[in-house]
Amino acid sequence: LRPSAFIPILCAEAFNPDDDDEVEEPRVVHPKTDEQRCRLQDACKDILLFKTLEQEQFSEVLDAMFELLVQPQEHVIDQGDDGDNFYVIERGIYDIVVLIDGIGKCVGQYDNKGSFGELALMYNTPRAATIIATQEGALWGLDRATFRRLIVKNNAKKRRLYEQFVESVPLLKSLELSERMKIVDVLGMKTFSDEERIIMQGDRADCFYIVESGDVKIMMKSKTKVNQEDNAEVEITRCSRGQYFGELALVTNKPRAASAYAVGEVKCLVIDIQAFERLLGSCKEIMKRNITHYEEQLVALFGSSMDLK
Repeated sequence: LRPSAFIPILCAEAFNPDDDDEVEEPRVVHPKTDEQRCRLQDACKDILLFKTLEQEQFSEVLDAMFELLVQPQEHVIDQGDDGDNFYVIERGIYDIVVLIDGIGKCVGQYDNKGSFGELALMYNTPRAATIIATQEGALWGLDRATFRRLIVKNNAKKRRLYEQFVESVPLLKSLELSERMKIVDVLGMKTFSDEERIIMQGDRADCFYIVESGDVKIMMKSKTKVNQEDNAEVEITRCSRGQYFGELALVTNKPRAASAYAVGEVKCLVIDIQAFERLLGSCKEIMKRNITHYEEQLVALFGSSMDLK
């Protein structure tokens, strides 16, 4: 589903993160037990919106978050409502339901991890979808004021750092400018040392990578020689600045088809699977066309392209 299909146009009164003359609001703190804080930190450790925060900012976010227990069929947020909180999932399964021609359609699902609710807070728009708990679950909420003061302001700095780079990525040139800027907002950044494995063949895919600096080598073992001693990893290709990898498993909904390793120190921009589905839907056709090229490479190396079938 293209994001334009259900994400409203930006509101004229959108929050301006560059305003420095904001009234200083009191810091929000919800007291927590050690056990609660431990669970909260575990739930938040892979949330990309938090990845670029300074440690002090991240601690302030954790202080401000509150626990919310939900019941089956409970609506956490409703499409069209004003945004009040951002939510991080600790446990539970949540359907993403969007009204299309007046009929609610489930367009995706969160399964015991992830986050939602950021778009309405970032862009001052109504909720773009309804989120419904399918079972008993637990969430951690962050209020609108704290989210804007810490996350949105930090994202504005990230935009200044990355928007020029994102503009230069060939894959993203088919997107509208506003769509590319939404991608900047959900980007995370990870650094890898020389020879560090970034993804592993056979693993479940949860994100997509764009190389910001350094090189990444893509390595594969043949499935046709899976039990043979000579089934060593073979280098398929290398990715450099502006190129991407990790998309194949997300497009085909299969495990990772290859492994990826850093060559020297590498910086990658990372987009998680939910943002990939929401914001890069229109790029999937470009990605699918590349599968033919991958198959030709595998035939040349292994005599077969069954690894991608």
